[in-house]
Amino acid sequence: MEVHGSLLQRVLVFSFCVVGIWTAYIYQGVLQETLSTKRFGPDGNRFEHLAFLNLAQNVVCLIWSYIMIKLWNSRNAGGAPLWTYWSAGITNTIGPAMGIEALKYISYPAQVLAKSSKMIPVMLMGTLVYKQRYSFPEYVCTLLVAGGVSIFALLRTSSKTISKLARPNAPLGYGLCFLNLAFDGFTNATQDSIKARYPKTSAWEIMLGMNLWGTIYNMIYMFGWPRGSGFEAVQFCKRHPEAAWDILLFCLCGAVGQNFIFLTISRFGSLANTTITTTRKFVSIVVSSLLSGNPLSTKQWGSVVMVFSGLSYNTYLKWRKLQRVPKKRKPM
Repeated sequence: MEVHGSLLQRVLVFSFCVVGIWTAYIYQGVLQETLSTKRFGPDGNRFEHLAFLNLAQNVVCLIWSYIMIKLWNSRNAGGAPLWTYWSAGITNTIGPAMGIEALKYISYPAQVLAKSSKMIPVMLMGTLVYKQRYSFPEYVCTLLVAGGVSIFALLRTSSKTISKLARPNAPLGYGLCFLNLAFDGFTNATQDSIKARYPKTSAWEIMLGMNLWGTIYNMIYMFGWPRGSGFEAVQFCKRHPEAAWDILLFCLCGAVGQNFIFLTISRFGSLANTTITTTRKFVSIVVSSLLSGNPLSTKQWGSVVMVFSGLSYNTYLKWRKLQRVPKKRKPM
């Protein structure tokens, strides 16, 4: 009975994590798309200052992580000092800004698909710079993802979707997404380095440090001079309170989603988290197509399936590697 009770508890916790991550990030995607395409008020103005979303997200997550540290685990004596996050904070400010700016030029499904191809620059860098070798199945995964994104980008986008964009420009939009991935790669590598040097650093402390520097850099960028775009963003929110409300909900979704990601990784590992977030991205594209009026052609759906087949197969390969590890260690 205890075994069945323990298994049931794990299933319930895992289901709770899945629902939490899906709900938080799918709704955040809907809000992101709304803020980038909607015309507010009788004058029909767009919210042009999308980088302001990153500043608002940094501030909310900074406050959230500080509260979580005070409630659950006060700062560890061996944790990383806050100054160590300054370089990762730069790339973590520039990268997401480029990713969200891309929504002016390409649709939300296209942005999600492009940002799902993180394995492509990782494998390119590994092969060309570090001379790493990958297995044939790993190359198959990469080709599926690269092929799917390329086909989707080359196919004609519906006129209804194009009419919603502020400044349609597919090459620029995809270029911004891939630059976002490059900066994210540096951010992740720097975070891993910090974690290796300071093993006692908790996830909340990393979140606090990253968002502290992100807040500082974004505040300088948006409010550091008299004509900074932050002032215009604040004035827009004053004229259109519904935009301010959407921004607040967008930030809260990000903070709550981080909670569920940390819970998933701590209970079930990073592979389970990767599986949940990969399927979430696919569902986000479906939701955008159905609810936000971004119709995809049959060929575009085929390219979406190609990308997520590659991502799913890659996740399966990682799972198989994890299964082999205990078998190799048993003879020792």
